[in-house]
Order: sequence, then C-alpha cells, then structure tokens
Amino acid sequence: MYQTTNFIVLTGGPGVGKTTLLTALQRRGFNTVPEDARQIIKEQLETAGDGLPWKNKLRYAKLMLTASCVSYERQLSKNIDQYIFFDRGIPDTLAYINMEGLMIEEQLLQKAKKRRYHKKVFILPPWADIYENDNERKQTWQEAEDTFTVMKDAYEELGYETIEVPKITVAERVLFILKTLELKN
Repeated sequence: MYQTTNFIVLTGGPGVGKTTLLTALQRRGFNTVPEDARQIIKEQLETAGDGLPWKNKLRYAKLMLTASCVSYERQLSKNIDQYIFFDRGIPDTLAYINMEGLMIEEQLLQKAKKRRYHKKVFILPPWADIYENDNERKQTWQEAEDTFTVMKDAYEELGYETIEVPKITVAERVLFILKTLELKN
C-alpha cells in the first residue's frame, strides 16, 4: 500500500468550486493536479469516442480509474516533499463505479485502493449559487447532491477523514484548508 501524507484531495459533486479552489492554491505556490474527468470527456468528444458518462459508463469508468492511477503515480515518481492538491482522487472513481452499479475487474479495483492520499480529504458540499452546467458537466442539481453523499461515503468507507469545506469565499476556503492542515503559506 502506498500511503502519502502530502497528497491532498479536494472532492465533492460537480460544480462546487473544486477547480477554482485548486487554482487559488496554485497561485499561492502549491503544486496541483487537475481533474482527469474533464480531459477524458474532452478527448472522447474530439475523437467521437464512446467513453463518456452518458454513452458508455463502463468504458468511462475504466478510463477514469486508469487516468487517476497514472496521475497519482506521476506525482509519486517526482518525490516531492511539498503538499500536492488533487482535483478529485482515485476514490472518486470508485464511488462512481459503485453509484452506477458497474462491474470492474477486482484486480484493477484492488490496485486503485492501494494508492492512498493524506488521511484528511476536503469535500465541498453542493452549492446552488455557483452550480453551472457546461459541455463536460451535464449532471442535474439532484445528481450533484447525490454525488456529494456518495463521494463522502466512499472516502469514509476507505478510512479517510472527510472535512466539509464551508460555503465561503475562495480566499476563505484556501485559508480554511491551510489552517486545517496546519500550513503557513
């Protein structure tokens, strides 16, 4: 099992401000890893692929799981002692697999579960005031709310401590995370 203490996950349903928060952390000098889902969806749309959550959920899940593991390994290979903030983690894909009732090869699931992040995971709750749909985000508001619950449960079942990030300004959210991690920056 690979357990890291410097890989920090920001998670939650769609449209809750994860990417904006990640950008703010990056501006403060932290290393960040963008969400794999948007890139996969963009590539699938550009190539007329079917690995999309609204076409072939199983293919999409496998692409996501593979990409998430690669992102994790890429950061691990850099041997950086600084904190690295991830826009979603491997357990997000495991939650999606469970939520959709998909059957994934057990070997692949076990491999994914062995890649561990910092024990504290920051989860952003649904926030109607900032929620928007776009070409890659097609979930309804109800799906966004349901995703939050499924993500929270998935991380907690894997032994992570989920910490809900308050619905406050981006700058205040950054400070909340840094204070929780006892970081000065």
